[in-house]
Amino acid sequence: MLDTRRLAPLCAVLALGAGLAACAPATNTTVDRYALGSSGYVSSGTIVGMRPVAVSGTRSGIGAGAGAVGGGLIGSTIGGDWRARTVGGVVGALAGGIAGAAIEEGVTRGDAMEFIIRDDSGATRSVIQTNELGLTVGERVLITQGDRVRLSRAGGAAPVGYGGGYGGGYGGGPIDARGGK
Repeated sequence: MLDTRRLAPLCAVLALGAGLAACAPATNTTVDRYALGSSGYVSSGTIVGMRPVAVSGTRSGIGAGAGAVGGGLIGSTIGGDWRARTVGGVVGALAGGIAGAAIEEGVTRGDAMEFIIRDDSGATRSVIQTNELGLTVGERVLITQGDRVRLSRAGGAAPVGYGGGYGGGYGGGPIDARGGK
């Protein structure tokens, strides 16, 4: 026979893991939903320097909260009478909260690069982002300023629905919602 009291700790651990996975940092190619339809500026430049930087983890309280709930549920299943289960629940909630906060910080911590860019107007700027594109010193980049600043490789493939490469712009001109010009 299935004992639901034994399933509670497993469910709590699964919920904690799912909650912490949601805290994982996004890559540089991910945009927030509110950025849809927003406008930005694009300029060009050259990477003149770069160095690795560490990105600190978040402490939003989500990890601590999920850990406290999971630890409290698990702790409350320990013991025989109501007093022991209450003490177990409190101790489990405290331990789970501390562990959840530490896990959230560890999961959201990461590495990135600080790129030093000399744009075509001669100005020098710093952009910090992940480097999943494998950008290197001396490479030409597009600098997109919208909800945040992003670098992308210049001269690469054109966005879907556009006719040319990135040369001096997207090329091909604007398209409508049906893909026509």
